[in-house]
Amino acid sequence: MDSGMIGKIQKAKRYAQERNRFSFETFTVKISGENNSHIVEFSDNQWKCDCDFFKTRNVCTHTMALEELLKDMLPKSEPV
Repeated sequence: MDSGMIGKIQKAKRYAQERNRFSFETFTVKISGENNSHIVEFSDNQWKCDCDFFKTRNVCTHTMALEELLKDMLPKSEPV
């Protein structure tokens, strides 16, 4: 492996440790639940999930799990 690639790998590892460098803006995730899989989307600082609970509450186990997983990596919510 050349020295240029070694430097890039080291830099990537450093970046991965510095979570404040990352801010998710939009993504789609498939979550395997205990009973079914669900699709969760994050866009325009809002969550969407295809589960029935989310349809009535605008929050669910799946979105809360992702919020915990991505703590401090999502844009800050604007106060209402």
